[in-house]
Amino acid sequence: MVLIRVIGRSVLVALFISCCCTVAAQDGFLQMWFSRSDQAKASEPHWMTPLVTVTPRLEQEFRTDFLVQHTPGGANLVNLGNAKGLEVIPNERLQLTFGVPPYLQHDQPNVQDGFGDLSFLVKYRLAARNESSGNYAVTAFLGASVPTGSYANGARSAVITPTIAAGKGWGRFDIQSTLSAGLPTAKTDVTGHAVALNTAFQYRLASQVWPEFEVNSIFWKGGTQDGKKQTVLTAGLILGRFKLHRRVLLSIGAGFQIAASHYHAYNRAAVMTVRFPF
Repeated sequence: MVLIRVIGRSVLVALFISCCCTVAAQDGFLQMWFSRSDQAKASEPHWMTPLVTVTPRLEQEFRTDFLVQHTPGGANLVNLGNAKGLEVIPNERLQLTFGVPPYLQHDQPNVQDGFGDLSFLVKYRLAARNESSGNYAVTAFLGASVPTGSYANGARSAVITPTIAAGKGWGRFDIQSTLSAGLPTAKTDVTGHAVALNTAFQYRLASQVWPEFEVNSIFWKGGTQDGKKQTVLTAGLILGRFKLHRRVLLSIGAGFQIAASHYHAYNRAAVMTVRFPF
């Protein structure tokens, strides 16, 4: 039932965006906004955003993801939304992301389902060239989350996450990578610091078919998980960008994750993404 509501919400958002794009033809403010965002996207590579790794490209879309993680204890954790949300490009170097709190469903007795934390992200593109003039992008991020989660479904404190991202393409092939550090504002003796390194290898098989392979790693320093590291391998396929109405496009994708390290919070996971670029 919750999944149906989440999908329904995504469709409503897509319809709202479509209406805004229709109004843009007569509205000077929206016309100027879309002109700036189009120029920003035209000056960078047109790779597909990977399933897990955050792209160094600027993107303007509404996105929602779904994850089902199978834990070592045999339970399933369902993540509806995965903190994705609305991404907009206000100028040629900047992207703002407003994450929607995910809804977490637990397949464990005495563990309450509930919403996760509210999150935000600012991207600043340091340098980029499109496929005809270099095919690369370098971007700095600053993310933040607020501990709004219910029933312990979020972090114990606010977390600031600085990130550096880079990508390079060669013809149909590209590599996109990010390095980030999660910096809790309190209770670091429990949560510690998490350093994440994600790298995606992607190939454009056809104009709208993007198979990919990712290596997603987290290293913990301090806290109860001090010294632990987790690596999962992600194989996926993303299809898009299909035209829906005027500016509104559709991309969909799915993938499978499997743990590749001795320590891991989950053995395997299924991932699905739905995106409406505009």
